[in-house]
Amino acid sequence: MQHSTPHSTASDPVVSPLPNAASATKALGDESLAPQKTRIMGRTSYFLAWFGGCVSIGTFTMGSSVVGTLNLLQATLAIAIGCFVIGIALAVNGAAGYKYGIPFMVQARSAFGFAGTRLPGLVRAVPAVVWYGFQSWIGAGALNMVSATLFGFDNLVFYFITFQFLQIGLSVMGFQGIKWLENIGSAFILASLVYMFYSTVQRYGDVLSANLLTMEGSWGLPFWGATMLFLGIYSTMMLNVGDYAREHKHGTGQGLLTTIYAMSILPCTLFMGLIGFMVSEATGTADPIQVFANAVDNTPLLMTTLLFIAFAQVTTNVLNNVVPPTYVLMDVFKLKFRTATVIVGLLAFATFPWKLVQPDSAAGLQLFVQTYSAFLGPIFAVLVVDYYLIRRRTLDLDKLYDEHGPYRGVNMAALIATGVGIAAALTFSAVSWYASLIPAGLTYYVLMQHWAPCQRFRQ
Repeated sequence: MQHSTPHSTASDPVVSPLPNAASATKALGDESLAPQKTRIMGRTSYFLAWFGGCVSIGTFTMGSSVVGTLNLLQATLAIAIGCFVIGIALAVNGAAGYKYGIPFMVQARSAFGFAGTRLPGLVRAVPAVVWYGFQSWIGAGALNMVSATLFGFDNLVFYFITFQFLQIGLSVMGFQGIKWLENIGSAFILASLVYMFYSTVQRYGDVLSANLLTMEGSWGLPFWGATMLFLGIYSTMMLNVGDYAREHKHGTGQGLLTTIYAMSILPCTLFMGLIGFMVSEATGTADPIQVFANAVDNTPLLMTTLLFIAFAQVTTNVLNNVVPPTYVLMDVFKLKFRTATVIVGLLAFATFPWKLVQPDSAAGLQLFVQTYSAFLGPIFAVLVVDYYLIRRRTLDLDKLYDEHGPYRGVNMAALIATGVGIAAALTFSAVSWYASLIPAGLTYYVLMQHWAPCQRFRQ
């Protein structure tokens, strides 16, 4: 097997010095932390994977949470701005994974060290497991409503357990299964969301025009805080975007990648955020399932829509809420991919998702997003500064896979910089992700340049 040199320049397409990094084909569930050489997603497939994988039901609740603060125009712009910031951030931090085929947990070693990566790994994994449980409960609720309406069988706990084990079964197939699931499901998801948006406007148009179009709203801190809420839903993926970028075939420039990310996320986020926003304004309902029930008064169409939503939870969970914590478990505990996916699926049971869909859940989820964004922003800043300013976009993969090399242990510069960023974020909690970037990135750069204990990590 031939491998290119590990000492590449920034223009080299990919580096793969490890013996198990490449294979002629990629079987179902054949995932590892080694550099990925078998890329299975072209541009269209990659776009559709992100499109289908970003149907976060939490977006409905985020839309509900800004009712009374923003008018319809402001809410629309806040969602759009958040999505384009996401697109830029994904392209920037995904560059290392795309170029070298390495996952997030390996990329983070150059900044945090082998032992230090447990911090960003844990920060990335916990929100994923929480969203996994939350969205599974929503999907199970949709199936239960269909069952109760059509067959008279009403047992939400049964559907939650069944639905979760179905997703575990799909998850063990890895990216080959994810690719086809996302690509096939995207058209159905888009069709259902367009229909839901149309039904919402048709049913509540008069109320909405009277309230949402005429209210003054805010263009100040609440507006920018709203952009961060919609951005915050995906801020977890900004950390581990390399897990997905390593599956995308080479040949796509950073500008086009930014467009792919932003335009794949924007439609679903815009439709879902505005549906949640408008229905909550008209009815006071924040529970996503009740949002659908209130927006559609035709039983067959409601049943079809609920099935679409249940399917959307599967496409989102297997891509965005299973892969990240799975790779963390693989790295920390040296588990196989399939074993780790099963454990992640079982952990989702312990998140008590039924508590997150209570009538007051919008405020709770808003606080949850703001809080974990305070941790995600600083880590994102450290990773970006490390790759672009410290490493100059050139990584030595032999050292990244050498537990006894220069990246052994913990890089205190990364931990201190993350702590500084968290402090800044919590000080300005409404815009926590934005507020953390410069303090964390600048602190990391200065420490890496001038603090002697960090010099080993500059190799």
